[in-house]
Amino acid sequence: MKNVIEKYIRKEMFPHIWCPGCGNGIVLGALIRAIDSLGWEKDEVAMVSGIGCSSRITGYVDFNTMNTTHGRALPFATGIKMSNPKLKVIAVMGDGDCAAIGGNHFIHAARRNIDITAVIINNMIYGMTGGQYSPMTPTGKFGSTAPYGNIDQNFDLSALAASAGASYVARSSIYNPNQGTRFIKKALSKKGFSVVEIISDCPISYGRMNKLRTPVKMMEWIKSISVPKKTWEKLSVEEKKDKIPMGEFLDICIPEYTDKYKEVCAIAQEGGGNE
Repeated sequence: MKNVIEKYIRKEMFPHIWCPGCGNGIVLGALIRAIDSLGWEKDEVAMVSGIGCSSRITGYVDFNTMNTTHGRALPFATGIKMSNPKLKVIAVMGDGDCAAIGGNHFIHAARRNIDITAVIINNMIYGMTGGQYSPMTPTGKFGSTAPYGNIDQNFDLSALAASAGASYVARSSIYNPNQGTRFIKKALSKKGFSVVEIISDCPISYGRMNKLRTPVKMMEWIKSISVPKKTWEKLSVEEKKDKIPMGEFLDICIPEYTDKYKEVCAIAQEGGGNE
């Protein structure tokens, strides 16, 4: 791991600003290990983030990086990919960043199947801004804006990505970083829109409001709610309650957006089209 840190981390940006016990560092480690295992040069990679605790990752890695506005990581990533399709483009987002203000961008990036890898750190809360509940906060759990329990249904973000048109979708957790690294590596290698959701902890905002006051308690809780996909499929509706399936949910090959755009450009240059 030391060589990977020396290679990819901007050490002058440390110490980091994350709270003690935050899972973002585990996801950062999984990301750089996956990239290193693919042998990519740093200049080949463009990493984009929005606003939130997870967005700080782009400030710590020595790639082409961009920190953008809240919920807009994917539009910026799309512009980068369209202008230079050779770049390996990664968008790192939190659950609020991706599924709330960025929700439509997420759906349409999947629909287009543009060659971007979305890594979503799902800690089920708005951790940076005071612990408001997010679209990923489980029903009945607490936040600063849900002091009596969240009454909304939460998204199944991986199912949403698969139904919207992505090529690869997987979910892991910070409790299983080796699995997360494998999924990220596979997503990065996939042609098309690929999604890896990582269930993470927020002991400060989510944990304190839900009687999980330490990082260890939160890790134990994440372990307890995580169920392998094959096991999940055999469970009854009641047994699935308060559990989250982990694994690969989609891996297909369909036409990618920048390739189709090149074809349209070629037709236009030849004077073709709807004549």
